[in-house]
Amino acid sequence: MTAFTGFGEGAVEFYDGLVVDNSKAYWSDHRELYEADIRAPMLALLADLEPEFGTGKIFRPYRDVRFSNDKTPYKTHCGATVGPFYLQIGADGLMVAGGQYQMASDQVARLRTAIDDERRGTDLEKRLAALRADGITIAGQTLKTRPRGFDLDHPRIELLRHKSLYGWRSWPPDDVLHEAGTLERVTSAWRALRPLSEWLADHVGPSDQPRR
Repeated sequence: MTAFTGFGEGAVEFYDGLVVDNSKAYWSDHRELYEADIRAPMLALLADLEPEFGTGKIFRPYRDVRFSNDKTPYKTHCGATVGPFYLQIGADGLMVAGGQYQMASDQVARLRTAIDDERRGTDLEKRLAALRADGITIAGQTLKTRPRGFDLDHPRIELLRHKSLYGWRSWPPDDVLHEAGTLERVTSAWRALRPLSEWLADHVGPSDQPRR
């Protein structure tokens, strides 16, 4: 596989069109563009990232519409994951993230136990502050009120509301998207996000609940 040199010049245009016409006909007519300007560069990017971050995989371009009111068949971005890290390209440009986007109930319980602990909770606050200073947004599903068993005046009540926790950063479409500089953007962001991912691995870990 050749080294990553950027996404193709038609990548953003492809997704601009797919947003307007999310149909099998559009996909079939532009399939070669997707393969050449999006999928092949994404595979090359993942290969270049693998020595430091591990083996990645690209998500299927097809949406699961079985339980959705939105029956459009195709995702309007190309996403890939490498362990706790994520990246995607679409009409809005490039987005990278790291952390845990979804958590089972046992993971949420461990997350709150760790946040409640003074040493581990303070450590997490410092790591999140460093991420914000580096231009990364902290996000995750949260409760609107306090979780059961915790007081509203808890010093880390905002963190305790989290039911998942991750950081993300994005870049709008620009020349770098079509250059090797995209590799540096992803690498730098994932390195910055590594302390959060390591904290989550140490104190939350995978779910013990059986998959349905």
